[in-house]
Amino acid sequence: MSDQLMFMIMGGAAGLFVIVILVYFMLSKKMQKSEYKRIQQLQQGTKENKFSTEVLFQKLYLTYIKIPFIKRYTLKIRRRLEIVNIDDEYNTRKGTAKILTKALVVLIPLIVVTIVLTKSNYLLMFILLIFEIFMIDTFIDGSVDKIDDKILKEQIDFFSEIRHAYHEYNMVEEAIYQVSQDDEMSVSLQGEKIYEILISNDPETELEKYYDIAPNSFLKEFAGLSYLTKEFGDRKVDGASLYLKNVNNITQEMQLEILKRDKLNYVFQSLSLISIAPVLLLEPLKTWAINNFSFTASWYQGKPGTIVQILILILTFASYILVRKLKDNGSTGMNTKNTENPWQAKLYKKKPIKKVVDLFIPKKGSKEYRKVQKYLKDSASHLKMEWLYMNRITMAIVTCIVSIILFAQLHVIAVNYIYTEPTTDYDIMGGLSEKDKKKAMEVTEQDNKILDQFRGKTKQQRTTAQIKMAVQRLKYYEEATDEEIDTVVERIEGKLDVINSEYMQWFELLLAFVFAIVAYMAPIWLLIFQVKMRQLEMEDEVMQFQTIILMLMRIERVNVEIILEWLERYSSIFRAPITKCVNNYEAGPWEALEAMKEEVSYIQFIRIIESLQAAVEKIPIRDAFDELDSERDYYQEKRKESNDRLIKRKGMIGKGIGFVPMITMFVLYLIVPLVFIGLTSMGSSFNSISAMK
Repeated sequence: MSDQLMFMIMGGAAGLFVIVILVYFMLSKKMQKSEYKRIQQLQQGTKENKFSTEVLFQKLYLTYIKIPFIKRYTLKIRRRLEIVNIDDEYNTRKGTAKILTKALVVLIPLIVVTIVLTKSNYLLMFILLIFEIFMIDTFIDGSVDKIDDKILKEQIDFFSEIRHAYHEYNMVEEAIYQVSQDDEMSVSLQGEKIYEILISNDPETELEKYYDIAPNSFLKEFAGLSYLTKEFGDRKVDGASLYLKNVNNITQEMQLEILKRDKLNYVFQSLSLISIAPVLLLEPLKTWAINNFSFTASWYQGKPGTIVQILILILTFASYILVRKLKDNGSTGMNTKNTENPWQAKLYKKKPIKKVVDLFIPKKGSKEYRKVQKYLKDSASHLKMEWLYMNRITMAIVTCIVSIILFAQLHVIAVNYIYTEPTTDYDIMGGLSEKDKKKAMEVTEQDNKILDQFRGKTKQQRTTAQIKMAVQRLKYYEEATDEEIDTVVERIEGKLDVINSEYMQWFELLLAFVFAIVAYMAPIWLLIFQVKMRQLEMEDEVMQFQTIILMLMRIERVNVEIILEWLERYSSIFRAPITKCVNNYEAGPWEALEAMKEEVSYIQFIRIIESLQAAVEKIPIRDAFDELDSERDYYQEKRKESNDRLIKRKGMIGKGIGFVPMITMFVLYLIVPLVFIGLTSMGSSFNSISAMK
């Protein structure tokens, strides 16, 4: 390690220490403000003398929520945790601050070290900072997913204890209350909330509210099942409690879901890293190639290498997003975005912007409008039509502007390389020694003097004789022969041709518009991708419907309408047709079910609809779905096999997407320059040898 690098690291460490001291004093100052004083007053009489991390995280939360960039992540984590920590503001703030603090403890030193070590290479600095942001984003989501998975696993033990308590008290609400009070698990908060709902004056209304904030569908099922049992009573089926049999069915569903998530996490645990790893390997590969094959310097340090770098960055970003979408396991992360007043809504309220956006939005009732609306519904997107088109237009404008800036910068890079490239004949293997490099740079400096004189002049405005005369006037070439002078002139003319050709071309503007169109279509393509991925889970959702029907069909006074309402509540892929059927049910049950059957094409779901139609007009519900109970073991095994196939298919797609940046990097950034430029250099060398003979 060089002394300079050591000093830089020491300087970075000292700078980080100063930042920590400043943050400490800022926090100390903030602690004197009203919000902190209020916390301190509440602690009087109960506060311990020793340091309390509980209070620290509450104070850190108040600080994070005020910092612009960090506020976004704070709210993102909070929206996910407040679903788990229902009505518990203290634990929500504590959990949010804890996760964010861990992320910042890792991120801030990384950023400082990255800036210190790469301050002379802005492209490398940008690449590393992007990589670090991706990594922290993955870390934050992973931390919250662990909390969501933890509560799901706790539900297994919670429901097991509910069974024992129900045997003792023989009352649903008392069993839930007793278990919730005895346990100190996160799920106990959910149990207390369900108990409050069951004993409230209007449990139906409170239950509907709970459905909107429950951490997972299994707690929704348990809450709804407990309410139905309390209202309609329990009964014996084959000598066992129907309520406990249904709780056991929910437990089996949870066990399958836990196994599915564990397998998905195992398959995708490294794919996110693989998809973003190429950005870290760009500079090491470039350095290695130039040091060992110096003829590749013109490619890596010129326009072609920069273009490939940008392409790899774009592919990495797209691959990372798609892999994250593909892995989505339906946890609390599905709907955590600000859907009340996002930036799209704020911009759309401005009249000039609204008029422009409305020009792009298809007319209501048109074929295009219905198609886009269907994409939004089928993908379960939180976006409104106006927000979607705000995204599309914004991405198109930003992409067009960035493309033009990049094209201009590529021309600057090409010109700068001409002015800074060591002028010499490269060997195919190895690089230049320090002595040869110094001599080559002297030649480049002499060439630059001539380039400055004739830069911008076309071939018609300059002559070879003029360039030759300018070269001969240089002191460096006083003793050069005519043949050497002619070689220098030829080289300079070649450089002038390159420099004078580096300006914005009409086709580059055209390409910028093409890229803008691609960016305009990207949000729609992402919706289509999400729809395709959700379609993979059709079978899983239909099997969940079968479990719900199995639980409901033996409960007294449950009818087809109640079953449809439950299916709507837990549906995702088939939500739109089920909602329409529920709305039209009053006008005619059989007709509403027939209309739903015409809208869907999945055969397993059509069979459920036909059984519901039979239950409406001909036979009791338990008879219409009798095969669900008699073939329960078969459906369980089929569900396991279906999950295995889903995970395998998702894994194959994920690997295909995740390895695209890596393959692109090795092919376009390593193999192509080595092979193509190597063959070209060898051809030039053979031609030179032939000419000498």
